[in-house]
Amino acid sequence: MAFAPQVKIPATYMRGGTSKGVFCRLQDLPEAAQAPGAARDALLLRVIGSPDPYGKQIDGMGAATSSTSKAVILSKSTRPGHDVDYLFGQVSIDQPFVDWSGNCGNLSAAVGPFAISNGLIDAGRVPHDGVAVVRIWQANIGKTIVAHVPMTGGAVQETGAFELDGVTFPAAEVQLEFMDPAAEEEGGGGAMFPTGNVVDALEVPGIGTLQATMINAGIPTIFVNAEAIGYTGTELQDAINSDPAALAKFEAIRAHGAVRMGLIRHIDEAAGRQHTPKVAFVAGPAGYTASSGKPVAASDVDLLVRALSMGKLHHAMMGTAAVAIGTAAAIAGTLVNLAAGGGEREAVRFGHPSGTLRVGAQASRVDGEWRVNKAVMSRSARVLMEGWVRVPGDAF
Repeated sequence: MAFAPQVKIPATYMRGGTSKGVFCRLQDLPEAAQAPGAARDALLLRVIGSPDPYGKQIDGMGAATSSTSKAVILSKSTRPGHDVDYLFGQVSIDQPFVDWSGNCGNLSAAVGPFAISNGLIDAGRVPHDGVAVVRIWQANIGKTIVAHVPMTGGAVQETGAFELDGVTFPAAEVQLEFMDPAAEEEGGGGAMFPTGNVVDALEVPGIGTLQATMINAGIPTIFVNAEAIGYTGTELQDAINSDPAALAKFEAIRAHGAVRMGLIRHIDEAAGRQHTPKVAFVAGPAGYTASSGKPVAASDVDLLVRALSMGKLHHAMMGTAAVAIGTAAAIAGTLVNLAAGGGEREAVRFGHPSGTLRVGAQASRVDGEWRVNKAVMSRSARVLMEGWVRVPGDAF
């Protein structure tokens, strides 16, 4: 029996923030995968090594966590005022699907560096030394991200002294501006608060009625109080991920919140939309020991936040969820704002399992609707490997 040989696809394996993913230029994909659809999904599943019933992704580039089961497709933008189009796919580990419903804020930090290094940015827009401003169109949610990428000697500066909790080694800082981050494409009629309220009573059968802030900013996110579900906000991954009952509880909250946000019509649809919405729990400042062993004092943070991604507690914080945190913190009366002490604020530093993170946002009310012009945070990015990925020619 004859078997199809492997095909080579130009690709780069990059870290962006606390995530890793496989980056490809759209033009380098096999023709069948250059358009959205089954062939593209099948290709990316095979590249990452999914679906894997063993949950390890041994036969692909994934590393068996939601933070490392990701793919990015980039192309020159034809949209006025933008340099590059950025499409993100969250690849399921054990199921045969790719979720295109949201962005990855962490990998957003790697988009600008990749685009510059791979000829997707007009040379006239890239300084020999200094900072390149890369205008990114985030195609999943239809939003603009502006990346400030350091340049040295005509090349992207990747090494540096910027430290990011959740990443072992320092690197160069990449500042990201998420412009008008309320995610219009994600439902709710374009409203930042799809229910019209900054806090709702969310009824979850078997759990009870929870106070919840459901917000479309960066990525659709459901925030609940840690105390209301039996937690302190100081938990690390094992406390949640080793408890099947806890994971089921959070999935129930996520599914019922998704219905209330208008993202799905029935809770049964949540299983096919794992990437969005996110669910997170918040608490006031408290001291704890981060997963690295680093002590975090109550005085180091304004509040504590723990968030789940793809059904598991995240080891740090998703970049898009950080945008949601910063946005919600800037709006008086949300659970995030109240956990941080209430009042008006333009930035917040929160504690997550790996340490702390600062994110800024400015909110205002326009014609009765909340608006945030942009959310700002810093990340870092680095090329880990570049060349080709290989997949069997009959895999897509």
